[in-house]
Amino acid sequence: MADVVDLRDFYRSALGQVARRMIRRAVQRVWPDLRGMRLLGIGYPTPFLSALSASSERTLALMPASLGVLRWPGDSPNLVTLADEGELPFADFSIDRVLLVHALETSEEVRSLLKEIWRVLAGGGRVLIVAPNRRGIWARLDRTPFGSGRPYTVSQLSQLLRDEQFTPVGTEAALFVPPAGGRMVLRSALAWERLGRRWFPRLGGVLLVEATKQIYAKPAAAKAPRRRLVYAPAPHGL
Repeated sequence: MADVVDLRDFYRSALGQVARRMIRRAVQRVWPDLRGMRLLGIGYPTPFLSALSASSERTLALMPASLGVLRWPGDSPNLVTLADEGELPFADFSIDRVLLVHALETSEEVRSLLKEIWRVLAGGGRVLIVAPNRRGIWARLDRTPFGSGRPYTVSQLSQLLRDEQFTPVGTEAALFVPPAGGRMVLRSALAWERLGRRWFPRLGGVLLVEATKQIYAKPAAAKAPRRRLVYAPAPHGL
């Protein structure tokens, strides 16, 4: 299983930089404007947070103990914390958007993590999961972090979210470029993405599934049954 050092080194490589750009484009298609919102990234989200944090009210990152932690950003006060994914150190209803990258596929507490995300999300809050695609080639090769852990299908992610009181509202895909380090392949990454999104949307290397937090109305107090009048026959002779 990859740790934060492996992930950092991957995103510094030529292939990792291409993967970063393609995934970042997909995330920005889903969330083009986060003005005034409180954003939390979980897993190893820091390669993608810079593009989102410019307009957000506040941006934080949480890395689980199983991965380890690295400071971010490098030239500003640290915005990353290390915590148990089953006990997020945030107040109820305190976060507007949660981005999960390199989180679900490696987590041993997936359902506990989603329950905690539901707790900290504000009403109307949204979560965006970025996870390896079981049908994609990136999940079949262990030379990248996307070949580590459990890959998912869209239906598996959607069912998991529904089980934990989220409503899936949209899906995206990214990383249609083959996971090869050749210069020609990397230079044509954008063309691969355009072709893949149009003609082979199920074969992207990663899936992005967005969901909203379900809010249920408080059940009304049970009312006492209304009394019904019962007419008894009058005694004979009256």
